[in-house]
Amino acid sequence: MKFGLFGINNGHCAFPKTAAAVARAAEDAGFESVWTGEHVILPDPQAPPSPVAADFPMLDPTVALAFVAAHTSRLRLGTGIIILPQRNPIVLAKELASADVLSNGRLIFGIGIGYLKPEFDAIGAPFDHKGARAEEYLAAMIALWSMPKPEFKGRWVNFKGVNAMPRPAQKPHPEIVFGGHTAEAYSRAARLAKGWYGFALDVGSTAKCVEGLRAACQKVGRKFDDLEISVTPRGAVDLDTAKKFADLGVSRLILLQRGSDEASALAQVSDVGRTLIGKI
Repeated sequence: MKFGLFGINNGHCAFPKTAAAVARAAEDAGFESVWTGEHVILPDPQAPPSPVAADFPMLDPTVALAFVAAHTSRLRLGTGIIILPQRNPIVLAKELASADVLSNGRLIFGIGIGYLKPEFDAIGAPFDHKGARAEEYLAAMIALWSMPKPEFKGRWVNFKGVNAMPRPAQKPHPEIVFGGHTAEAYSRAARLAKGWYGFALDVGSTAKCVEGLRAACQKVGRKFDDLEISVTPRGAVDLDTAKKFADLGVSRLILLQRGSDEASALAQVSDVGRTLIGKI
């Protein structure tokens, strides 16, 4: 079982001193990865389904991970997730390639399609066809990252006779992970990604997601065991709970940060390193 830490770009970790301290401590404790969340803007006042208040600090994922990369040497750096249909895929491909180069190939590109319509409206991104656009945007980004002479012709993205350097350090491109708890999300993970990421799940809801992922893999002729499953548990995790996730096929637990300041974050990292890492 690999262990990650969620939220290296938000809350108390939106401030550089704490982000650097928590990332270094996580690496020293044996964590495999740290992960960012993303909302470019948030509704004000907060209203469902917005996850946090509008004044909750949240750094841009790529910028935050590049900063953390400079303070660590082994931690994988995951976007958990980037809302791809809100982004310009060509610009994002450059940003992520830059982060992968600066981190010496430690980036994991986690993708979501988004669910907050006020955020899409403020950005000027259409709220329809989010899944289809995400798939096309990803294909266009992979073309930029991997083709000797990049070109792409799609419904929303078209380019030819262009190039973007440097390419990512990882070849042919950074690891891809799709998030989401729907049949469509499971299909995207099975068809297009190395892994799937489920957020804020308990053991029971994870089991249901795993059933959906198995079906999606079977439909496209992919071995389920080849799909790396990552989950952020809804509550605190002890050794027994972690083993239950592992028994379902989960290979990475990305833990929510507990507490509200640097000291409590560092205490949690130390506790996980002592009680969970290396025990499963």
